[in-house]
Amino acid sequence: MSREVHVGVLASGRGSNFEALWAAQEAGTLGARIVCVLSDNPEARALERARELGLSTCLVDAGARRGQLSQAAQEEIVAFLHAQRVDLVCLAGFMRIVGRTILAAFPAAILNVHPSLLPSFPGLEAQRQALHYGVGVSGCTVHFVDAGVDTGPIIAQA
Repeated sequence: MSREVHVGVLASGRGSNFEALWAAQEAGTLGARIVCVLSDNPEARALERARELGLSTCLVDAGARRGQLSQAAQEEIVAFLHAQRVDLVCLAGFMRIVGRTILAAFPAAILNVHPSLLPSFPGLEAQRQALHYGVGVSGCTVHFVDAGVDTGPIIAQA
């Protein structure tokens, strides 16, 4: 008998993607159980909401906002996620680039929610990029995370 898939959510902001994942779990459509939320931002509403829901939380000191995670921050993230027995990591508005340490700890098990129809407009401020370019249609992408920036295999787009 196998146990259910444990999901760890990484978020940097207000947590709208985390709330959507939680709603899917509550509706029985997620197919997994969210067990923890981690953030690089002490002001992240996602952390507050996770605490309200009784989930384990972790705040990582990752230095200046956005960009690459330090080696120490990556090791702290991996240790926390492993302690929570996380099988699948979901980057839900996490404004950092995960590094090789995290990728190696969760091979083919990190998903990202990106606010554009990749491969168009990767990286930060995807909506601003799309508006500047003048696109008539935009959307979002869920993809596996690899060593590139928003270059992993696409799972779904809407």
